[in-house]
Amino acid sequence: MSLTVTGAVLDGASVGVRCEDGRIAAIGPEVAAAPDDETIAAAGAPLVAPLVNGHTHAAMTLFRGSGGDLALMPWLEEKIWPVEAKLDEDDVYWGARLACAEMTRTGTTRLWDMYWYPEATARAVADAGMRATIGAPLFDRDGDAARMRETALRSLEHLAELGSAVSPALAPHSIYMVSEASLRWIAELSAERRLPIQIHLAETEAEVDECLAAHGLRPAAYLDRLGMLSERTVLAHGVWLDQAELELIAARGCTVVTNPAANMKLAVGGVFPYPAARAAGVAVGLGSDGAGSNDSLDLLGDLKLFALAQKHAAADPTAIAAAEAWEIATGARAPLLRGGEEPLAVGAVADFLLLDPRSPELAIGELASNLVYAAAGSVVDTAVVAGRVLMRGGEVPERDEILARSGERARRLGLRFSAPDG
Repeated sequence: MSLTVTGAVLDGASVGVRCEDGRIAAIGPEVAAAPDDETIAAAGAPLVAPLVNGHTHAAMTLFRGSGGDLALMPWLEEKIWPVEAKLDEDDVYWGARLACAEMTRTGTTRLWDMYWYPEATARAVADAGMRATIGAPLFDRDGDAARMRETALRSLEHLAELGSAVSPALAPHSIYMVSEASLRWIAELSAERRLPIQIHLAETEAEVDECLAAHGLRPAAYLDRLGMLSERTVLAHGVWLDQAELELIAARGCTVVTNPAANMKLAVGGVFPYPAARAAGVAVGLGSDGAGSNDSLDLLGDLKLFALAQKHAAADPTAIAAAEAWEIATGARAPLLRGGEEPLAVGAVADFLLLDPRSPELAIGELASNLVYAAAGSVVDTAVVAGRVLMRGGEVPERDEILARSGERARRLGLRFSAPDG
């Protein structure tokens, strides 16, 4: 079935959008529904591109509110890794379904994920109707590189079978959790199969110091020596990258995803140097990180923090404009994150949002500024992916079942669950 939206507002003009076979067939003021189309009367709702969450661990919704006032390594070692050792596929599936419900509710339709049981996350994404690039987290500091490589290959095979909405990736955790030999192997496999790589990098100053001590190089230069930096590489965090590293990353065509809320909560001691990254020509996206360290998956909240942190760190209110910040949140400044697609154009994938025109936050003023500085995800009324309506009127289907089943999984793991039963 085709979908037609009428009476939406795009760049100040009233437009319609007609979707066929998952793509936009027509967009403009003259668009009208065909006889058998599903229809939405937008009634003046702003039409915008959806948000792209460039770095998350979706199923970590199960860890929300756990260990919220610890530094990064104690948080991981005391609160996260011991519980993750008990995870099973159903835990990850329902944790990821909860994440997908929250992201859909707040305007995110595409995510880049790195977490255990990636096939379970992929099924959750597919069942929610979203899009994702997903990789199994790869570790071999226990000395078992063969097992890590087997995990990577098996996961790639399984993820490739799950349909066009899910793309497989290689996801080495970090330079401090994966050996040099395995990082080289991952780089070679990425080049051979044209697979994206996602990895945490330069999140803390200690990581940089340890890399210099161990390898005589800063983190980005170390990865480059191993062949890891390319136009397929996504580097999460990048808080402690220096100017030379930013120039290297730009030259190799990599993408950096900044995660301001998680970085602030874990007090990593700095702010991603966006003005320097922009000047160097680095592709930049926005991420939430996992709900265990954010704790929200409402990317509009991260967007406001990102913009304000950049202004504050630069002591310059002109450090980033609202329109530019919005482009970062929608993947326009990092084409890899949104699959190279241009949104809201004839022939593009039919992925878009309709905002609630009755939202007080959007009633007065310039739309991009309001979205960055005033709005929360509650302003999203309708989410559409591949011409399929995932949410209307701010209501996500199956919400009650998702809450109940994710609550069961959290309790099984000994984690607190605050939503009411039933």
